[in-house]
Amino acid sequence: MATLSDLASVAFGLSSAATWGVGDFSGGLATRRTPVRTVIIVSQIIGLVTLVVLALLRTEAAPLPEDILWGAAAGVVGQIGLVALYRAMAIGQMGIAAPVTAVLSATLPALFGVITQGSPDILHVVGFALALAGVWLLSRPEGAKGRPAGLLLALIGGCGFGGFLILIAQVHANAIFWPLSAARAASLAVQVGLALWTRRFDPPAPNVLPLIILAGLMDAGGNAFFVFAEQAGRLDVAGVLSSLYPATTVLLAVLILKEKLTRMRLLGVLLTLVAVPLIAAK
Repeated sequence: MATLSDLASVAFGLSSAATWGVGDFSGGLATRRTPVRTVIIVSQIIGLVTLVVLALLRTEAAPLPEDILWGAAAGVVGQIGLVALYRAMAIGQMGIAAPVTAVLSATLPALFGVITQGSPDILHVVGFALALAGVWLLSRPEGAKGRPAGLLLALIGGCGFGGFLILIAQVHANAIFWPLSAARAASLAVQVGLALWTRRFDPPAPNVLPLIILAGLMDAGGNAFFVFAEQAGRLDVAGVLSSLYPATTVLLAVLILKEKLTRMRLLGVLLTLVAVPLIAAK
């Protein structure tokens, strides 16, 4: 019989998948109307303020210096993934970019586990095979159309997100909002530094600002829900449920943007969506 802790882990995991998916969709949609750097900087400010407020409301204990360093490193790597994903969704199809990114973001932590914890089991092997098949179907040329726009950026995004998950997992137990705040602060510092160096920053248009605010809130919320899910129950349950976020992005892209996929690429999307929970499972 499931305990209250198990049920909480499932609820938090599903919440993480839903919020991450909505955040990716809204952020990707915003980058079609305003520069990526603008979306990243404004959304990161929103996320940082949200996480700091949550840390204060939770009266979370002061973090250890190493937790801050792990969080900051995760933030720098993660923002590379975020920029790449948003750009991929801006120039290509969200229904392709999101699943490809998710496969890599799940694969890298799994490979890290192989190095630190031993060989993968049969579920991981099946997941890797499905992931490779799915990425191949998504990237293969179709007639004169060639590869989908933004595929390379989606792959870079997956590497960035995978690195984020590996690094943020190094923080101590019960450290949640302060390490995540450090991650946001570090990624924001990088983007602001680049904006000052290039002297290029375009304020968001009023009609795009709500999308950017939503992206910042959902991204921060997804990270927090994932950590809560991991600490409330089993890591495998949290990983499986939260890694289903591409399904939310794809569903929103189909329903709202009326995106269409060819049969082969639809099969590729389905394979990657199946592969993600298999790779994340333990």
